[in-house]
Amino acid sequence: MIEVVIIRHGKTEGNTRKAYIGSTDESLKPEFIEKIDIKKYPLVEKVFSSPLKRCLETAKIIYPLETKLKIKEDLKECDFGDFEGKNYEELKNDSNYIKWLENNGEEKIPNGESRVEFEKRCQLCFKDIIRECLENNIKKIAIICHGGTIMSILHKFVDKSESFYRWQVENLEGYDFKYYSKERKIMDIKEIKN
Repeated sequence: MIEVVIIRHGKTEGNTRKAYIGSTDESLKPEFIEKIDIKKYPLVEKVFSSPLKRCLETAKIIYPLETKLKIKEDLKECDFGDFEGKNYEELKNDSNYIKWLENNGEEKIPNGESRVEFEKRCQLCFKDIIRECLENNIKKIAIICHGGTIMSILHKFVDKSESFYRWQVENLEGYDFKYYSKERKIMDIKEIKN
């Protein structure tokens, strides 16, 4: 069993505009950095992070620099392709965007990823992290990543009958859970609220 703390990164400029910020490498908005309350996050042995600035900056604020940090490329957010950097107001008349919304976000995004591709990438990365922890006897970890990444992982390993969007969290929120490797299942989930 491995205890996992999975946290969505802090707020960026794109987040304040409610834009689709996937592959865009934004930093945290300075005025939100001082609002991060590190006391609410459990201590861990190792931290895994998406390579994007907003996650690396969040990881370094929440966890001390001496905590071993490992970057995992496949923890990145979905590539929103033609929707990248735009919000609903900017996209509401785009026929591709309307089609994507009507299909619950499962259509392939023009010049981006499909949800199936994105979920598979995130889930394989999570399995790889778990394997590394088991091989190195690491019992408690943090994963600093993106909202979509969290939804992809929990959708697979908790209960596929739950909606993908059931696991949506705000910035700096996430979940603390136990992953049982024999059952390949996430259990004992507690929300981390901002």
